Amino acid sequence: MANLGRIALQRVFLSGRRHLTCAPIVFLRPIRKKTGAASFVRCTSTSPNASKASDEEHHSIIKDTEQPKGEPTKHEFQAETRMLLDIVARSLYSDKEVFVRELISNASDALEKFRYLTVSDREGLRDPNRVLEIHISTDKQARTLTIQDTGIGMSKEELIANLGVIARSGSKAFIEQLKSKELTSDSSNNIIGQFGVGFYSVFMVADRVDVYTRSSMEDQGYKWSSDGTGSYQIQDAEGVQCGTKIVLHLKTDCREFCDETTVENVINKYSNFIGSPIYLNGKKANIVQPVWLSEPKSVTVQQHNEFYRFISGSYDVPRYILHYKTDVPLSIHALLYFPEGKPGLFEMSREVESGVALYTRKVLIKNKTDNILPKWLRFVKGVVDSEDIPLNLSRELLQNSALIR
Repeated sequence: MANLGRIALQRVFLSGRRHLTCAPIVFLRPIRKKTGAASFVRCTSTSPNASKASDEEHHSIIKDTEQPKGEPTKHEFQAETRMLLDIVARSLYSDKEVFVRELISNASDALEKFRYLTVSDREGLRDPNRVLEIHISTDKQARTLTIQDTGIGMSKEELIANLGVIARSGSKAFIEQLKSKELTSDSSNNIIGQFGVGFYSVFMVADRVDVYTRSSMEDQGYKWSSDGTGSYQIQDAEGVQCGTKIVLHLKTDCREFCDETTVENVINKYSNFIGSPIYLNGKKANIVQPVWLSEPKSVTVQQHNEFYRFISGSYDVPRYILHYKTDVPLSIHALLYFPEGKPGLFEMSREVESGVALYTRKVLIKNKTDNILPKWLRFVKGVVDSEDIPLNLSRELLQNSALIR
C-alpha cells in the first residue's frame, strides 16, 4: 500500500472567515491475514496530547460547601477623593474648553430652578422679580475667569451636598422631585445636568476655585473654596448676591481662557443656544436663536437662510430644507439643509466629515456626528437635538443603545 494514512480536514468558521485546520495524522498499519486479504488497524496518533487528556484525572476545587451564618452587615464603598478628582480633571474630558460648557449649563439650570419657584412657590423668595442672566468676565492680569448667575443659589447644606459629593446631580434630584409630585413645567424640561461631575471639570484649568453663593430663600452668603486636592473650605461671606459666582484662578499653561476671544469662541461653539442671555465682559454673547425648536411653519425663509449660513460657514442659501420633530421612540427636533451647489467630484470621493451637529437640550454634544446620516449624505448641513439620547459621563459621546441603532 503506497498510502498508509490520511489527513482529516475540518472546516472551521471564525469571525466570519473560513479557515482550514488539520487534525492529527493517524496512521493505519496493515495486518495481513492467512487468507491473503489485508485489513487495517488504528495505530497511535502522532499528536502528544491525543491520549494525555483521556489519561488525566478530573481536578477541580470548586465545590458548593459555603454556608453563610449570622446577620450580614452593610458597608459603603470608599473612594480616594483626590484620585477621583484627578480622574475627572485629567481623564474624563477630551478637551479642556468643555469646562466653559459645563459651568454655563450649571448656571442655566440654576436660572430654570429659580424661574420654576417664582411660579410654584413665590413666597419667601428674595428679589423674585430680578432679571435672570449669566455673566462671564475675563481678567488677563489676575489670570482669572469668573462666571456668575442670578439663579436660585445655594445654602450651606446645599453647598456641601452639591459640591462636596462627587457625582451627585442637584439638577437630576430637582427633576426627580417634580416627577414624584407629578409636576411638569417648561423649566424642568430645560434642565441640562445629569451626572453631577461637570463642575469638577474646572480643575482641568484652575489651581484654585472660589464659589460665592446665596440661596434665594436666605440672607446669609457663603464662600466655598478648593484646590482640587481632595478637600474644601466653607465660610460665611458678606456682600454676596442671590445666585452663584464662580472664580477660577487659572493655571499658567491655561492662561488662554482669560482671553475674551477664546472664551467667546467656546460659548459660540457649545452654548450659543442656551435659553438665558449670556454676557461676556458686558456684551451679549449668544445672539442666534435655536431655529430647530420653532414650529416649522413659523420659520421664515430669511431665518432659515441666516441660520444655514451660521452653522455651515458658507454664504449661499439652501436648496432644500427638512424641518421636523417626533416624540416616539425618541424626542427629536431636526433641521437639515441641502446646499444650493452640487458637491464636486473631489468632495464626493474623499472622506469628508458629517455636516450634522448633535445637541441635547440646546447644548452641543458633538459638532460633526457620524451615523446620523449615511455617508453619501455627508454634504448635508444641519442640527439634530434630542433630550432622550443616552450620553456617556463626559457628555461627549453617544452610548451604544438599541434606540440609537
